[in-house]
Amino acid sequence: MVDLKAAPFHLSDAQVAWVENTLAGMTPEEKIGQLFIVLNFDRREENIRTLCEKYHIGGVRWQGGTPAEVYEQNRLFQKYSKVPVLIAANCEAGGNGAVGAGTLVATGAACAASRTADTVRDMARVGGQEAAALGCNWTFAPVCDVLSNWRNTIVNTRAFGSDPDHVIELSTAYMEEMRAQGLACAAKHFPGDGSEERDQHLLMGCNDLTCEEWDATFGKVYRALIAAGLESIMVGQICQPAWQRRLNPGLKDEDIRPATLSPELLQGLLRGRLGFNGLIVTDASHMAGLLNAAPRSEAVPGCIAAGCDMLLFFSDPDEDIAYMRAGIEKGVITPERLEDALHRILGLKAKLGLDRLHFPEAEALARIGCAEHHAAAARAADEAITLVKDTQHLLPVDPAKHPRVTLYYIESAPVSLADGPDPAKRMLIEELEAAGFAVTAPKDYYELEMAGHSPANRGQMMRKFAREPFKASCDLVIVALHMQGYAQQNNMRVAYSIGHSHEIPWTTREVPTICVSLNYTNHLYDVPMMKTYINAYAPTREYLHAFVQKLTGQSPFKGRAEENVFCGRWDTRL
Repeated sequence: MVDLKAAPFHLSDAQVAWVENTLAGMTPEEKIGQLFIVLNFDRREENIRTLCEKYHIGGVRWQGGTPAEVYEQNRLFQKYSKVPVLIAANCEAGGNGAVGAGTLVATGAACAASRTADTVRDMARVGGQEAAALGCNWTFAPVCDVLSNWRNTIVNTRAFGSDPDHVIELSTAYMEEMRAQGLACAAKHFPGDGSEERDQHLLMGCNDLTCEEWDATFGKVYRALIAAGLESIMVGQICQPAWQRRLNPGLKDEDIRPATLSPELLQGLLRGRLGFNGLIVTDASHMAGLLNAAPRSEAVPGCIAAGCDMLLFFSDPDEDIAYMRAGIEKGVITPERLEDALHRILGLKAKLGLDRLHFPEAEALARIGCAEHHAAAARAADEAITLVKDTQHLLPVDPAKHPRVTLYYIESAPVSLADGPDPAKRMLIEELEAAGFAVTAPKDYYELEMAGHSPANRGQMMRKFAREPFKASCDLVIVALHMQGYAQQNNMRVAYSIGHSHEIPWTTREVPTICVSLNYTNHLYDVPMMKTYINAYAPTREYLHAFVQKLTGQSPFKGRAEENVFCGRWDTRL
């Protein structure tokens, strides 16, 4: 059973009494509800009241909404909850993880590239302030995964790199800043992503390190964060066969489960060997990595029975609660395990002061996206943007000598053509023009289709160019790569908007050509022909402005590249 006076809770006698009295006053249905965190899309008051008063939820995360809408949503969740709820945001890069209008300061990859810990501290401070203004009290971060496999794009931009010591340094700095803003952290994704390339949204992930390799990397990180007072851990739909087999020698291959269903990993490794006393929350329970490990009727109570304390997201609230109730009635979840989970949930709430809840005043919303926070984003961009290579010695570029730029903007397919063009393309054009360049930016297939669906668009994208007229009219080509997304395919690679298109790099031997990535760091594998390659980390105004400043020599490149960016190949270095 949990010790609420020990780390990471450190509760006073009065707080422990609140936990015990609250628990004693709960009905069986209220206890079941506390185990669930809802993903909310419906901000209508009647829906929120139902979630609180019928289902008695323990926590909330949401999607979409303006700051005012999210603030009111969260206020209503606390208003109608008998026991105040944990309200979580994904502040992995700043306040944009809490609300769309929030400030993206720096991704994990940008923090890793920066040579100062001020970048991660600014990111966490801004994220914490903006999330707290909305009534949040919990962040599903830091992403403390160790990115050893360059093919992994699930945490490529989200992790703090491949060096466990650097991951520890940045993760603990993140935790300190979040704690100062009144938010608890949930480090993720135990037992660790980044060593393989597959996405647990689509299948069970597999951390295939040996026990010794795991101890020296992920184990080292988690031990350090636990010692630093980490309040909670998010467990991934990821197995770790080496430790599962060592802790359960008779375990058959077909019985290996993701960590969310693995008592070996949760109770044997995380609670036992690592000594974690805090709260364990599952990653999203609608991930295929869990759904293909057991029927949902078994997985819902199975996660709690295995050692998780909270289940992230309903599939259907009535059905999931019925599954959980059946698991309790059948003894799948023992009374001791249920009481332990509830003590940890209420213990975290007490630690966060929810026993004496004071919801923030609406005036705090002015902090979201404020000038001070965007200044922090500008500092981060200046520190992080990385010149990976310039073997053709092209930089810096003088707009007076190379005034005419052709910009090939390579983007991921939009979810819908109704979304319109990627705004980062227009911002990049504006920044280049402000620096003195004259920019020609051919439309890609998606933009042509947005302007008007036509079979002719395919032919227009496949047209070829006479070389000499092109060279006479163009001084510099910039290829900007903006690939993004996950939970759709197992890794994200450079994808042109149509096959055999004129976007596919053909200019490197014709005119000076530069490539910049606005997101993932591993694109050299797909564009090794680029002799000048830059990782700019984010498609925001601050990062695009800083990129152009560095391109033209107005600001030096300060970021550092990890070995992973070369993808284990010789040709990416040329």
